[in-house]
Amino acid sequence: MATVFDKVSDVLSSALNSQKDVPAGVADVKPSLPATNGLTAPLVSALDSQKGVPDGTDTLKPTLPTLDRLGASLQADIDAQKVASEWFTKFASAVAAKDTTKIVDLFLEDGWWRDHLALTWEFRTFHGVSKIKKLLDDQLASFDFSNVKLRDGAQLKQPYTDLAWVQLLFDFQTNVGVGSGVVRLVPTASGEWKVFTLYTTLEDLKGFPEKIGPNRDWLPNHGKWLNQREEERSFSKGDPDVIIIGGGQSGLESAARLKMLGVPALVLEKQNRIGDQWRYRYEALCLHDPIYYDHMPYLPFPPTWPVYTPAQKLAGWLEYYAEAMELNVWTNTEAESVKLLDDGKYEVVVRKSDGSKRTFTVNHIILAVGFGGGVPKVPTFPGQEEFQGQLLHSTSHKSARDYRGKKVVIIGACTSAHDIAADCVDHGVEVTLYQRSETYIMSTKNGMPRIMQDVFWENTGPVEPNDRIHTSMPTFMMKEIHKRLTKDIAEADKEILDGLQKAGFKLGWGSDGAGFLYNAMTRGGGYYLDVGTCQKIVDGQIKLKNDSQIERFTKTGIKFENGSELEADVVLFATGFDGATGVIKRICGDELASRVGTIWNVNEEGEQNGAWRWLGVPNLWFMTGNLAMCRYHSKHLALQIKAIQEGVYGKRYTS
Repeated sequence: MATVFDKVSDVLSSALNSQKDVPAGVADVKPSLPATNGLTAPLVSALDSQKGVPDGTDTLKPTLPTLDRLGASLQADIDAQKVASEWFTKFASAVAAKDTTKIVDLFLEDGWWRDHLALTWEFRTFHGVSKIKKLLDDQLASFDFSNVKLRDGAQLKQPYTDLAWVQLLFDFQTNVGVGSGVVRLVPTASGEWKVFTLYTTLEDLKGFPEKIGPNRDWLPNHGKWLNQREEERSFSKGDPDVIIIGGGQSGLESAARLKMLGVPALVLEKQNRIGDQWRYRYEALCLHDPIYYDHMPYLPFPPTWPVYTPAQKLAGWLEYYAEAMELNVWTNTEAESVKLLDDGKYEVVVRKSDGSKRTFTVNHIILAVGFGGGVPKVPTFPGQEEFQGQLLHSTSHKSARDYRGKKVVIIGACTSAHDIAADCVDHGVEVTLYQRSETYIMSTKNGMPRIMQDVFWENTGPVEPNDRIHTSMPTFMMKEIHKRLTKDIAEADKEILDGLQKAGFKLGWGSDGAGFLYNAMTRGGGYYLDVGTCQKIVDGQIKLKNDSQIERFTKTGIKFENGSELEADVVLFATGFDGATGVIKRICGDELASRVGTIWNVNEEGEQNGAWRWLGVPNLWFMTGNLAMCRYHSKHLALQIKAIQEGVYGKRYTS
């Protein structure tokens, strides 16, 4: 049996040629990867030869600034702060003079400027000096980008021997706000250091600081707090400015950000308690993101917290968070209808569990209903009505103890499927995993440190500056780096991957071989972060079926197109959730939903579609993502709403 590394180039070539996960209109990508990581030459050749994205309007290709490509070398005694200071002096001078030509002269020809709200009131990424020059010509003076100040602590980063940059942080002001920036400088053949990537983001609005730290309430409250909280939560004296539909992490973090900006908001949660969407999922559910990555705004998890959080424990934390942050939450409550009025406000009819209703008129709606609105995606097959066993979606699964003495078939091969299959093994239940397509596998033990340890790990410091550093890398450049990381992780995971291959498991490598994170950003799935289940597949404790498509259900199981059959007492669909469109239609109606743009996946600039910003309808927002994405981008969303409320929101830059 050939090892995974003997087969991986063929697998990758097939995956890369199919191009299922990349949006049309994105520039061609041709990575330049060295064959120095211990992988076979065919794999490196396969990756080097692949163009990862269809032809588009951008003639530049995201390419790593390797020392070889730049014709540069790296001195052993580099003073990173000196390099940063010398470059920043020229940058500050050009900014003060509003000299856009001198600014772009400080960039590589194929450099990047990524902006989140600070200069565009949008999420934009500009690749190449011509696009950066146009951005600056259009926006620099009108936003009065000024008062740039270099922070101490510039660092040399060298993720690979042939790839290095000096990373520096800076602060700035605009006419409406204050912001921060992240720059990566690379050496060139002339000896001059130039910009590889530059990121700007809005941090606060002038005159409207968050009510934290020195801006918090300093007056003692003697005997009034309880009544004040009840009055605030009930909105007995008026309507909120914002209604947030959904009380999971995205809704709560949005509410917390708005509260700290003084924007009244009400969270509607249909479950009995905050956290129930985690509390009543299957017992084996546990986060596979490390705790260092998952902190929530203003209230980080305590240092005693486990690295990987059990779902029920997270449920309790969310309930505690809502109370500690004094968020206005109505549980057992649903938005029955949302209507856009002629004056641009929204009429929201709210129904409580006792049947009573209240109608609010608000300025903004935030849909915080999860990646797929919590609506299970269940495929249908001929003969399902004949099946005499139990059919259910993973959202209805609680514990495999319910299946003792039965044969279980799980349709799906990503996170929930693996978790539930392991749960079956642990309870002595015979289980078969039916794999419909390739799955990317990465162990948390070997993968997470390689991906996260530079920004979100045990001793990397507060998450706030690291959020900016993490986000500052343009998506398509992150993808190029992660092609290398994916190979490194695969080498470290070689034993388990070889075992899976021998067992017949279909290994995927993510879009263009970019692995986990880019898959999450584009597909929202397609992977399993292994915490032990893969060994159960290797050992045969979890059976595997993936040699044919399903033809139909029978009374006693599933028949496949190749004539084979699987007996089953329980068929469980671990097939994910529907997209956001369905839940938007249900809440807002067909007409309003038809005006909403695409949600999730990345656009031609590599920015996330729809989430956290302009959605296509004024003051209708969609908040989603994992805990880390919600932590960071909830502030971007709140700043936009606050700016609109205070009349300082400018024009979105769409050029």
